[in-house]
Amino acid sequence: QRTLRVAATFDLGMPEYDGRTIFVPLATAQALFGLGSAVSQVEILVADPSRIAPVTSAVRAAFAGPPLRITDWQGANSSIYAAVVVERKVMFLILTLIVVVAAFNIISSLTMLVKDKGRDIAILRTMGARRGAILRIFILCGATIGCGGTLAGFALGLGVATNFTALRNGLAWLEETGLFGAELRFLMQLPSVVEPGEVAVIVAMGLGLSLL
Repeated sequence: QRTLRVAATFDLGMPEYDGRTIFVPLATAQALFGLGSAVSQVEILVADPSRIAPVTSAVRAAFAGPPLRITDWQGANSSIYAAVVVERKVMFLILTLIVVVAAFNIISSLTMLVKDKGRDIAILRTMGARRGAILRIFILCGATIGCGGTLAGFALGLGVATNFTALRNGLAWLEETGLFGAELRFLMQLPSVVEPGEVAVIVAMGLGLSLL
């Protein structure tokens, strides 16, 4: 045991770090654990954390001789990483359900429109309009509503995702007002990455359900 003076405390809002992490001078830690001039762990920071697999493989190949334990941030925070992956899948399911509900709203509005335009449809049919022409009119109405909403949502979401750094000041203000707890503070520092494949799937799903 060693008596140390507490100079300051920190609160990240994450119990995984707040409850078990302290910062001490390197010489103090080496003396406390009897390491001499050695260290028990070396941390390597990379430029792109998302491409950690090749870096981990290169480090493991470079130190193949000594019995070392090499782990990356995904393995060290596997529970948080797994929770984020599950949350992404659940959010996609929730988004799909929201789009389906919006599609049913379009169906109900078009049904009421058809009921209101019954006499006009009869006049068009009397004048020689075919069923396909009437059908195309209402498909165009539904497509205008659905495609307009999908494109507006696409523009809004892409604008927020690409300018999330500029919006962090507003999120910090919301945290000061008490709407967000301290445990969500680390979410403000997460990078915002737009994946074209997922965006294309979401837009295609919205357009497809609207036309359907």
